[in-house]
Amino acid sequence: MIHFVGAGPGAPDLITLRGAKLIEKAGVIVYAGSLVNPELLKYANPGCRSYDSSSMTLEEVIDKLREAHSSGIEAVRLHTGDPSIYGAIREQIDILKKLGIPYDITPGVSSFCAAAAVAEAEYTLPSVSQTVIISRMEGRTPVPEKEKIRLLASHQASMVLFLSSGMLENLCSELIEGGYPPETKAALVYKASWPEQKIISTDLSGLAKSADKAGIKNTALVLVGNFLGDEYDLSKLYDKHFSHGFRKAVK
Repeated sequence: MIHFVGAGPGAPDLITLRGAKLIEKAGVIVYAGSLVNPELLKYANPGCRSYDSSSMTLEEVIDKLREAHSSGIEAVRLHTGDPSIYGAIREQIDILKKLGIPYDITPGVSSFCAAAAVAEAEYTLPSVSQTVIISRMEGRTPVPEKEKIRLLASHQASMVLFLSSGMLENLCSELIEGGYPPETKAALVYKASWPEQKIISTDLSGLAKSADKAGIKNTALVLVGNFLGDEYDLSKLYDKHFSHGFRKAVK
């Protein structure tokens, strides 16, 4: 069996209990070495063989997983955060299907959740935003035409941008051209939950300069939107004048 496991955002204790147990049982681990905290490999048993996939091709990754399966060994494919977000797992599981190799997927805590936690933010504030857009700036890897940053920005929803911290000047220009005012609150969260984590809080007009001053060019998420501000309405969930299935309103 091949187990795709979300490693979480970085801190070793933010992996799920199921993910940690699968690592403990694994005889082979193929992990995304450029992003996964190596401390997680300490969960593995002494006889486990581990392979850093950061320099491997898709074919080489599949070869390691196929070898493990052929030998009757449980294998873990360890991805950063949650594997469903920029994890490139679909291409792997489609090949495993063709090869008749069984697999399962264990979710993980995504870095966009960890970034909100360390920034003490809530993406879905009443009267501010009830939508979270997760996307990335177009670089060497294109994005679908309908998902250009400028078009997504027109919604002025809460936005989390992966894989974009090295293109901040262009990113901020596109966000502003798309509809966010230059004074819109923004944050750059570097390595959320790692010991070296950094948080830069500013606005769109000053984000690129602040990041350059801090020397942050990668491994950071960009958070944009008025959810980072101070104005919002209180939730109806705990409003004493609001009835729902578990509570009657106070008249």
